[in-house]
Amino acid sequence: MPPCQYRTGKMLGSGTYAIVREAIHITNGGTFACKIINKQLMEGREHLVRNEIAVLKRISSTHPNIVTLHDYFETPRNLYLCFDLCTGGELFNRICSQGHYYEGDAAALVRTILTAVKHIHDANVVHRDLKPENLLFRTQDEDADIMIADFGLSRIIEEEKLNVLTEVCGTPGYMAPEIFQHKGHSKPVDVWAMGVITYFLLAGYTPFDRNTPKEENAAIAAGDYRFEPEEYWVNVSETARDFIRACLTVDPAERPTAAKALEHRWLASPTPHFVPDPTSLTGGPTDLLPQVKRAFDAKLEWKKLGAGIKALNRLSGRWSSTHRLGAEADEISEKVQQLKNESEREVMEVRRFRL
Repeated sequence: MPPCQYRTGKMLGSGTYAIVREAIHITNGGTFACKIINKQLMEGREHLVRNEIAVLKRISSTHPNIVTLHDYFETPRNLYLCFDLCTGGELFNRICSQGHYYEGDAAALVRTILTAVKHIHDANVVHRDLKPENLLFRTQDEDADIMIADFGLSRIIEEEKLNVLTEVCGTPGYMAPEIFQHKGHSKPVDVWAMGVITYFLLAGYTPFDRNTPKEENAAIAAGDYRFEPEEYWVNVSETARDFIRACLTVDPAERPTAAKALEHRWLASPTPHFVPDPTSLTGGPTDLLPQVKRAFDAKLEWKKLGAGIKALNRLSGRWSSTHRLGAEADEISEKVQQLKNESEREVMEVRRFRL
């Protein structure tokens, strides 16, 4: 076996089946994000990894706003995927760190992301998990590219078979209605997700937030959302709202394509749309950052409270009849963590693998 060409560094993140570490190429010193996937955890699902590789080989090196897959290989224990190392942080964190944020800034971000989505769709790929957490900046530089990442749920689809994807997948809150209906879904799910992302970028919360997952799913299926509370939308133009309405069309056949959405006047107009700041002497745009941050922080606190309540319920449940199930779940969780830990310690004796 050839020696490994990479040395792993600090931990960057962790998911259900994998961990992500910084990786340094021994020869040229290049730095990458290395996704380390434990084979035992992925047993029976290896096709998902190979699908992700096939998708990225088709699209990633041909667009500046799509994360590039630079290398992939396997060892007896793990699969390794080496991507661009994006150090500029997640989309919303970047916005909140700025001193101001205008509707024109949101439109510019959506235009860039949607242009990359169009590129993906033109290559007959559907992403299926577009959300702010999967939108990363390449560097800390002010003019850094924003990148679409995480193609683990993406699929290659051929034009004559656009309605063959039927499994429920994605992130709650960003999933399109047709995903729940099991009738087949395709590229329009990404346009729906762009509508949710745009709503979030302008208000700081998502349109289908509800108290329970069941209520949230019902709201998505019905397209039940409003531009409320009004205090969060009073400074957002009607043109922006119209763009969101178009993307959140319940019927996927009536929903605009990515190419058509880019022609919407909110994105295509040479001058930005905005609500003038009533305190501005020049009639400039209103700064959306205070309201957006306030809504986002409030939602974050609510989630923390919910997590705390769930933790208390689990603690009290240890003395209930569900104790055995809780113990089994803990055992499974410990096993998964053990396998991840073993993955980290592996000596990388590399074997290239083919699709």
